[in-house]
Amino acid sequence: MPPAKHKPKPADSATSRGADKPRPAKSHHEKPRQSKPRGAPKSRAHEAPQDKLQEDKLRQDKAQGRKAQPPADEKQREKQPRPADAAPEAIGHAGSPPPEANEPGPKLTPEETERARKKYLLRRFWISGRGYWGLHGDRLAWPLTIGLLVLICVNVGFQYGINRWNRAIFDAIEQRDANTVYWLSAVFLPLVAGSISLVVAQVYLRMTMQRRWRSWLTTSVIARWLDHGRYYQLNLVKGDHANPEARLTEDLRIATESPVDFIAGVLNAFLSASTFIVVLWTIGGALSFTLGGLAITVPGFLVVTAVIYAAITSTSMFGIGRRFVQLSEDKNQSEAEFRYVLTRVRENGESIALLGGEEEESAGIDRTFAGVLGRWARLTGQHMRTALVSQVSSLFAPVVPILLCAPKFLDGSMSLGQVMQAASAFAIVQGAFGWLVDNYPRLADWNASAHRIASLMMSLDVLERAEKNDTLGRIQHGETADGAMLSLDDLSVTLDDGTGVVKETEVEIEPGERVLVSGESGSGKSTLVRAIAGLWPWGSGGVDFHPGKRLFMLPQRPYIPSGTLRRATAYPAAADNWKKAEITAALDKVGLGYLKDRLGDEAPWDQTLSGGEKQRLAFARLLLHAPDIVVLDEATSALDEKSQDKMMQTVIQELPKVTIISVAHRAELEAFHTRKITLERREGGAKLVSDVELVPKRKRGLLQRALWGSGENGDKG
Repeated sequence: MPPAKHKPKPADSATSRGADKPRPAKSHHEKPRQSKPRGAPKSRAHEAPQDKLQEDKLRQDKAQGRKAQPPADEKQREKQPRPADAAPEAIGHAGSPPPEANEPGPKLTPEETERARKKYLLRRFWISGRGYWGLHGDRLAWPLTIGLLVLICVNVGFQYGINRWNRAIFDAIEQRDANTVYWLSAVFLPLVAGSISLVVAQVYLRMTMQRRWRSWLTTSVIARWLDHGRYYQLNLVKGDHANPEARLTEDLRIATESPVDFIAGVLNAFLSASTFIVVLWTIGGALSFTLGGLAITVPGFLVVTAVIYAAITSTSMFGIGRRFVQLSEDKNQSEAEFRYVLTRVRENGESIALLGGEEEESAGIDRTFAGVLGRWARLTGQHMRTALVSQVSSLFAPVVPILLCAPKFLDGSMSLGQVMQAASAFAIVQGAFGWLVDNYPRLADWNASAHRIASLMMSLDVLERAEKNDTLGRIQHGETADGAMLSLDDLSVTLDDGTGVVKETEVEIEPGERVLVSGESGSGKSTLVRAIAGLWPWGSGGVDFHPGKRLFMLPQRPYIPSGTLRRATAYPAAADNWKKAEITAALDKVGLGYLKDRLGDEAPWDQTLSGGEKQRLAFARLLLHAPDIVVLDEATSALDEKSQDKMMQTVIQELPKVTIISVAHRAELEAFHTRKITLERREGGAKLVSDVELVPKRKRGLLQRALWGSGENGDKG
């Protein structure tokens, strides 16, 4: 067996391995909107000094939370108009750096550790959430906030005016003053109109702020989630980030809506309580009575009663609702798991139907739904107890002040208007003090949602810090220095806990080579492919690409986006980047010509196309994008041998200069490759055990002419 091929290491590779990637060069098909395949990283050894300074500045700006200035060609693209359906406030920017996680002390009990974790989660949520009002936040954040606060203050003034009107109208009725009653009836209409207008305006400002804050924060978190393949890497690391789609939708909605409601409610309650406590103190005065021969005087008795009444109801709510937060969090998690199970059934409907797995799936759905119902049952008990306190409070609140004021009204020291004004003021004060009683369930729901979205943020923080910390073992990316298309420089691939998968791999692939990667199942072939693509970050060593070249991946299970077949064929670029005739020609070449009349049809193509058709569609994408290097990860596994041969022949004929790296088990594919490397699973990680030439270089031209004829394509390898 020939020894593995080793390449000479550049003298400066050890010191220049951590350079950043540039944007891939555009193909001749591309338009400004086109999203491109993964491309080659920036040069590590041959950077111009000016470029190096600019890159250092960009990295420094990013570390300090400033928005990096794009290159000239990206600036030009930014001038393109925003899509018509894009929200103007969807410009989330994570201005504050993520905080370092506080590790719990070893002496803490499990309960104390859990409390410390939840306290940190709330802090983590606010570090990102408050950026909405920061330098990189929404331009309307402060105008909306100030406007809402002003309206709340003015509305309290209108409440006081209506309270005064109550006193005047009942005094006039008691005195049978018809003229005053008629005049006050006319005054009532403007008061009502003003109050209604203020409430409607408050609703508009409050909901607009909630919508824009949600849009800003959602855009920010999703951008971090999608950056550097973190949405994929979250599946590979431990942490509390299951079901991120539920956290980014329902949990983030609650986490941004509720704080605005709470702050507005607390401010309104504070102003109302402050205003009408003065009213109660002024109207009620002191209450004097004799108890056991002792004369007792209670100054501001209505205020004292209101405070005691509110303290009893609030204390009761805290006592019976102390488990509300945990139960709400458990309920939200079970709902997310239930949605995920149903989504899995829909996405894998064909496989389930072919296997007849409906009964087993039904049992699994029933088990998950039973968990949802169980958590709802426990939450129902909490709601029943809070409803009991709230209902008792609402029934007694209007009656208590009338009973307290009755003696003064009967002895003539208080008028009917004063009694009604006191009753109205007492109800407002009690409502302000009892605000927590009415909103405790929503507060618990917000707390649970904020914990869940902050847990996702924490997991993203871990990945982001790891990307910037070389001590954690990261695979570095750079450019080849000797003209090779791809080189693996002492590459070792590990799990996020340091467990080895592939170790000490040295490979150099020249432009135009077609390399077959083989090995038994579980030997790390697919993991090696992910490391080459930049999706798998953990390990050591380097992956270097030829300067300016573009990489395109063909996985075993191609992704089929929703929408038209034309969009699915052009993905990940925009559908209008190629003319219809070009897309039709690509479909013809891969054997999907019978679908060309349905390019504009919107259908569930992911469910409609067979596994083989999906793989053919992926090859059509490859022909359209025309990259410099392509990685095929079991990309022909769903095709029969004849179709596989035809597909490989088509790729080589249409893209004669493309460099191919194939991961496959089929021996027949050796005929379409010029080189074969073999991985063997060993303790501590798979090892490269052979690197052989399938076709000697001097014979490749003859073989190509024999297989595909002479001519322009046949003379190139």
